[in-house]
Amino acid sequence: MKNSRREWLLTSPSLLWLAGLVLAPLLIVFAIAFRPALPAGGIGEGWSLDAVRALVDPVYLGLLANTVAVSAVTTVLCILVALPVALAMARLAPKWRSRVLLLVIVPFWTNFVIRVFAWQQILHAQGALAEALRWTGVLGENDRLLGNFAAVVLVSVYTYLPFAILPLFAAAEKFDFHLLDAARDLGARPFRAFVSVFIPGVRQGMVTALLVVFIPMLGSYVVPDMVGGTGTQMLGNKIAQRNFNDRNLPEAAALSGALTLLVLVPFFLRRRDAEPSANPEKA
Repeated sequence: MKNSRREWLLTSPSLLWLAGLVLAPLLIVFAIAFRPALPAGGIGEGWSLDAVRALVDPVYLGLLANTVAVSAVTTVLCILVALPVALAMARLAPKWRSRVLLLVIVPFWTNFVIRVFAWQQILHAQGALAEALRWTGVLGENDRLLGNFAAVVLVSVYTYLPFAILPLFAAAEKFDFHLLDAARDLGARPFRAFVSVFIPGVRQGMVTALLVVFIPMLGSYVVPDMVGGTGTQMLGNKIAQRNFNDRNLPEAAALSGALTLLVLVPFFLRRRDAEPSANPEKA
């Protein structure tokens, strides 16, 4: 009883913090989703399912598909780039390893919006890059580097790549590289040893990288808003539009609730994967 009371006393500040600043706002958002919207904007009296029914609108389903697609492609590309980078960093001498790690962290020292704005200028239709590509014939006269799926993915990969490199590097540091040498001695080519030995050895780092990239990407709206177009909007953009421009707070709350539930899916899948099997024979 004494130990239990002590545990409650130690965990109560964190529980109160989570309940007051995470759980309570979420419950308020879900409650607003079941209220009617006023024609002039705001929340009406009583209860209504109009905002929830609106979620099955083809426009919102298309936004959901685009959100998942952009997030998934960005996550896969980040992991594909981060894996060899983490391997190379882990094999560096300690002096150089710390310097390269600093270079990975340096982008965090610059404001997020400023970095995205810089990419907006790099990809601008009258920018040096676009003019050079037109001069070489790679880009057509009426083609644009901004306002498309590729631009959103490119800037998103740049933005979230450090979040993939850091957990993979942490896992690669603990990896026994003698296993790669043993695989080479047994006849495996470098790529085969990388895929069959190194990747399974940093599996937990890959799972962490997947979560810390995919989940924030689901709620991204700054990157699609600044470098994307009307066809590359994500759920975050529509939530901001419903909240700030249309003042349709119940619909914004319904979209936010749907996005919250979508974000929880990877957590539940990760927890299910981490739980040991209840069947001793399978274990």
